Amino acid sequence: MAQRSVRDGRGLILAGVDGSPTSVRAGAYAAGLARRQNADFLVVYVATRPALASMSPEAVALAEEAVEQSVAELKESVESSAAWAGVPVRFLAVRGDPYTEICRIAGEERADAVVVGASTHAGHRWVGSLAVRLVKAGRWPVTVVP
Repeated sequence: MAQRSVRDGRGLILAGVDGSPTSVRAGAYAAGLARRQNADFLVVYVATRPALASMSPEAVALAEEAVEQSVAELKESVESSAAWAGVPVRFLAVRGDPYTEICRIAGEERADAVVVGASTHAGHRWVGSLAVRLVKAGRWPVTVVP
């Protein structure tokens, strides 16, 4: 029978944010959860490359510059909000597919819970949102914040 490794010590709450109102609320909820549980707090932002940016080198450069600026602004906002709430935070920005990257990071970091905001896109009712996909993965408790 395979043994599962056991974590002793502090837990880890991972919040996936993208700057949307629901993800901001998810980050705030996750910060409170981490504070109440005396757990480490990790905020993950996954940048995706816009499809149109692949059309020209100029468009790619503009898109990259916009992503870097967004990441810097989001990191500053997360860190100042966490400091105000009295919660130490690590901020990690990566590139790729949000579902794939959040799953990878949650696995590598051995997250105890994942918190994300509910999708506001109407098409996700049929296709499935990031939150639904994370819940279906069944690897961690997932809290979806409206």
